Amino acid sequence: MKIKVLVVDDTIFYRKIISDILETFADVEVIGTANNGKIALSRIKHLKPDLLTLDIEMPEMSGLQVLEAIQRQDLATDCLILSSKTRHDSVITLQALELGAFDFIAKPDEKSPEENRKNLARQLRLAFKAYGRSLELRKRYAKPGAAKKGAPLSQKIKKVAAAVKTAGRTRQRTEKSKAIAIGISTGGPKALAAMVPQLKGDIGVPIFVAQHMPEMFTASLAGNLDSKSALTVKEAENGEQVRSNTVYIAPGGKQMKVASGAGLAKIIRITNDPPENNCRPSVDYLFRSIAREYGAESTCVVMTGMGVDGKLGLTVAKASGTFAIAQHEESCVVYGMPKAVVDANLADVIAPLDRIAHEIMKTL
Repeated sequence: MKIKVLVVDDTIFYRKIISDILETFADVEVIGTANNGKIALSRIKHLKPDLLTLDIEMPEMSGLQVLEAIQRQDLATDCLILSSKTRHDSVITLQALELGAFDFIAKPDEKSPEENRKNLARQLRLAFKAYGRSLELRKRYAKPGAAKKGAPLSQKIKKVAAAVKTAGRTRQRTEKSKAIAIGISTGGPKALAAMVPQLKGDIGVPIFVAQHMPEMFTASLAGNLDSKSALTVKEAENGEQVRSNTVYIAPGGKQMKVASGAGLAKIIRITNDPPENNCRPSVDYLFRSIAREYGAESTCVVMTGMGVDGKLGLTVAKASGTFAIAQHEESCVVYGMPKAVVDANLADVIAPLDRIAHEIMKTL
């Protein structure tokens, strides 16, 4: 069945271009448009779309207010946020993700209209592919007799009753980790907001995070997590010395790696090296540096996300002795990156979201 979409934006230009792009997708049906939030809400009830493409800034009712109304009225629809690349909109976008938006894409700002259209089409295609995968997960784990059969998967992170799995092997590990590296993508901001605050403020090691996000948004993500966590959370800076009890978020649109500094110190390098797996920041790129600098004294974690970024980097890290944790399928928004790791038999532990922090602490 096709994904039914309602396009919501206050500008006729974006309503037209998004509708035109989506109509080229074989698995998507555009069932209507709306130029403000109030109209969108009335059309949700009538048209029953699976997904809204939702602008953040609109007259009458903003995108955030639409999301709040969807939750308050318990409407069975998901939202894909379209956000401008500004600090203000990046903060609002993080709030939208916490309110249950499935994901977001950044409105392109290329030099020509044709480049903008290609960029937007690419982002929409990736987002709808990820959304299709999330629908598969929802169907697989739907509870018989659930009160709301069509409830959106992204409204809340589900707590998984399944026990932690040891991926078919239990190896004795004598090394204690001196660094944690996390790779994450679709569903990441909400998953990190649930997991990072569970970590103790005196954890005693640094944590490095490669979250697939464009520039401007990672600084807002860091600020959001910092306000919730006992740890210091910041967007990483080139050349800064690595410190314990600090979470370093890779800047959007850049690559992040760890390198050796003076003496025993470690430093962060932020580079313009090419994307890997079409991603910058890339998890593979980060994990390779963790393998080089920390070897067996490291823990690598692969969480919810689309694609296979992290698999090759973890293969290198495993050869150096890293301990690997993968997020359990049922608690993922999209089971792509962890699946690639699990299928390749690289995970030492497979844990639901609400147990990942505990499993990390056990490796220290």
